[in-house]
Amino acid sequence: MEKDNEVTSQPVAGSPASVDDDGAGLDGSIEKPRWRIIGPGLVVAATGIGAGDLVATMVAGSNYGYALLWAVILGVVVKIALVEGAGRWTLATGRTIFDGWKGLGLWAVVYFGIYVVVWGFSYGAAAMSGVGLSLNALFPAVDIRYWAMISGVAGLVLVWFGKYKPFENVMAVLIGVMFVTVVGSAALTTPNLGEIAAGLVPIIPEGAVLNTLGLAGGVGGTITLAAYGYWLTEKGWVTPRWMRVMRIDNAWAYFMSGVFVVSMLIVGAELLFSAGMAVADGEEGLVDLADVLAQRYGSFMAPLFLVGFFAATFSSILGVWHGVSLMFADFVATMRNLPSDDRRRGAGGTYYRIYILWLTFPPMALLFLDRPILLVVVYGALGSLFMPFLALTLLILMNSKAVPQRWRNRWWVNVILVLVAAMFLVLGGNELVKAVAPLFGG
Repeated sequence: MEKDNEVTSQPVAGSPASVDDDGAGLDGSIEKPRWRIIGPGLVVAATGIGAGDLVATMVAGSNYGYALLWAVILGVVVKIALVEGAGRWTLATGRTIFDGWKGLGLWAVVYFGIYVVVWGFSYGAAAMSGVGLSLNALFPAVDIRYWAMISGVAGLVLVWFGKYKPFENVMAVLIGVMFVTVVGSAALTTPNLGEIAAGLVPIIPEGAVLNTLGLAGGVGGTITLAAYGYWLTEKGWVTPRWMRVMRIDNAWAYFMSGVFVVSMLIVGAELLFSAGMAVADGEEGLVDLADVLAQRYGSFMAPLFLVGFFAATFSSILGVWHGVSLMFADFVATMRNLPSDDRRRGAGGTYYRIYILWLTFPPMALLFLDRPILLVVVYGALGSLFMPFLALTLLILMNSKAVPQRWRNRWWVNVILVLVAAMFLVLGGNELVKAVAPLFGG
């Protein structure tokens, strides 16, 4: 795997002889790890923010103005806490998050194993469809489903060999495009700063409880949050010496993701809420929004915004194709008790590539057929419970003896994780009800 070239001598992850309790090298090296603007944090944040998240935030702005701005910011804080926990586990123990879950018992292994297979099949179709929708809006001569298949294969080709640095560079370009288009669109609407400030006061509009919880907990990824530790390893950040760098990287990344989602809230509030306008539900709403922007600010805005729509959706494909495939490879290799240096375990290895193929080709059948109802139910049920699973398992792992004392959770982190788990259980329960409703004719 590729390593960041900023440190000339990198200790082996998890080796007690390689670091002391302060994370300093025992060889006396005083070189400090340095942070870069683009790192694993921004990769995980960009992966998690897909078209669906942008639509959800835009719709919240169109329905409630700036009233739920505080919930969007709270969601950023929640993601910082979860991702920091996953990163701290990896750096403090030298173990992967799945290795930690395995230590919790068979229930965690079985849950993750089922989840990663079923989720991958359904997500692959959804992610490819999102990219297909954006490309079809730009180039309507090609049908959405064919653009979707092209995008899936393109993602496969770009991450097939598992090299982290080229992957990170492509993600950086996509992030830049997202920033220019999404934040630029928000700036064009000349937002009302007074109303933005008022939106920082926590209030829940009538009938908006679930919308509020959804914004606080649902924007910015699910399983991809747990992939952060794997990207740290690919980057070469593998010992406690990188703890401070990891925290800066994570905080910066989710600050940037906050800028993205707040920008979409501004667009919804200024462009739609103030004018009493509505757009379609789902990702089609972003196509409608492109038309609204073109009517208001000039024809050039439609293709410009659609390029940003493409960047958001394709970055999610690349991130999942790379990061979750690393998790799957670790899952299989760990269950087979393969040694840590077995090539099948890592990026570009056999298991990694098997999962990329699983994400890409079987889901293409769903682009031509209505999704089987049982698949929808299982996917919805598992997906609704992953975030509380992550929060609760981090709560257990980060207070366990597997983590050196100085890197365990502080009391206030435990309080945050308990509150986050409770919030996600409420959200998960609601999603679970919606998932099983079709079985009962709902």
